Amino acid sequence: MENYVEFKNIRKAFVGVQALDGISFRADGGEICALLGENGAGKSTLLKILSGAHQADSGEYFINGREMKFHSPMEAIQAGVSVIYQERQLVSELSVTENVFMEDLYCNRAGIVDFKRSHEEMQRIIELFHMPFSPQTKVKKLSAAYQQMVEIMKAYRRKSQVIAFDEPTAPLTDAEIDILFGLIQRLRDSGKVILYVSHRLKELFRLTDKIIILKDGRFVEDVRTANTSEGYLVSKMVGRNVGDTFSALKRNDQMGDVVLEARNLRGNGIHNVSFQLHRGEVLGFAGLVGAGRSETMQLLFGGDKVKSGEIYIDGRLKKIRNPKDAIEEGIGLCPEDRKEQGLVLGRSIRNNLTIPILNKISRRGIIDRKRERKLSKEAVAAYRIKTPSIEKIAMELSGGNQQKIILGRWMLADLKVLILDEPTKGIDVGAKAEIYQMVCDLAREGLGVIFISSELQEVINICDKVIVMRDGTVTGCLDRKEMSEEGILSLAMQENGE
Repeated sequence: MENYVEFKNIRKAFVGVQALDGISFRADGGEICALLGENGAGKSTLLKILSGAHQADSGEYFINGREMKFHSPMEAIQAGVSVIYQERQLVSELSVTENVFMEDLYCNRAGIVDFKRSHEEMQRIIELFHMPFSPQTKVKKLSAAYQQMVEIMKAYRRKSQVIAFDEPTAPLTDAEIDILFGLIQRLRDSGKVILYVSHRLKELFRLTDKIIILKDGRFVEDVRTANTSEGYLVSKMVGRNVGDTFSALKRNDQMGDVVLEARNLRGNGIHNVSFQLHRGEVLGFAGLVGAGRSETMQLLFGGDKVKSGEIYIDGRLKKIRNPKDAIEEGIGLCPEDRKEQGLVLGRSIRNNLTIPILNKISRRGIIDRKRERKLSKEAVAAYRIKTPSIEKIAMELSGGNQQKIILGRWMLADLKVLILDEPTKGIDVGAKAEIYQMVCDLAREGLGVIFISSELQEVINICDKVIVMRDGTVTGCLDRKEMSEEGILSLAMQENGE
């Protein structure tokens, strides 16, 4: 029997936001169907309805012609639906086997868990995925990339007929992405319905058969991947022709004195890293996975201990022992993992925006709520955060708007240096363009900006200079005229001492 999923006129509203507004389309088994749209287009909300995590306000959805209405994720799983989210749904203290077989561990006739059989079956799946860990490994000991692969193993093991992937490649290396794509293609060839959400257009052209375009909670168009282009997709999902995003940027061409200098920093896997950052400069950091870029920033921000070396702010030697010291010295950080390290997801936009300035808007330990609301509204307006209210909970916003909260937070603080670690990760092209211009505007205002990105075109087009790292050391520095993908990659793969 042919597998398919069909949505008919699905609507879903949250307080002040119409997340889905009459979505209708069909995805067939034996093909990979992408869901494409800006942050806030409704992609994740639709998947949560399919998974039973949310219920639609109206409309219907069908699997193989049968109307479904899941009231919980377990109901969806039992019906053969698996949704793999960006946020991992794992129990870190349990083993790989226990996570993958969570609801269905093998048991013997006495009802006692048969771990031997469970581990043997898990080992077979691990070998299929070409992973380097064992069935008994605790999930908390795995990297973010390997944890994501465990999530995918869960869906594979359940033999689900409908599998949805929400930004599955965000934490993965190129080698792991190749393995994942091979598995997804195998699942497609076996007749399963595959829904795939990604902002990486190149992935869609490499992997998918059909693309469903959504905008502001509405269906726009479905196109065959082979018959479209990146430019066409962008114009449809954004609602306008964005043209050449980088050429439209208003950059800073006036750099000032050195605002931050690192001399021979060591610690957290970093070895003798030295560089200077000027006021008004966007300084890029590039390198392959594990190069030490984020670890260097943690030393600067006080997240990890500096074993040796010196940090100077405005020419003065500073001891930065923790993030509080860094903030007091005018250093702000937008971390790579905004959900785990950047936001308090269960609190409001207002709470998240004012975290670094509570002492400045308080008197005798009492927060001036009127001033707090005023500053929060100014940040929301300045950074174009899409929300009906500053009281909306951060976790209810799209990834792009969550990132803007972190940028807006530092607008309220008295900064000299802003560190941006993968600021466009998991963000659509429209929001990326906004963030690129925000970075340039901050530099024009005189901030020193450190910009870390794994997308080399971002580094080349945004940064005035780029530091390239490998294995915790600096292998080279290129100015704007010298930058090229080939030059950066050559330095990123250069062995130490070459």
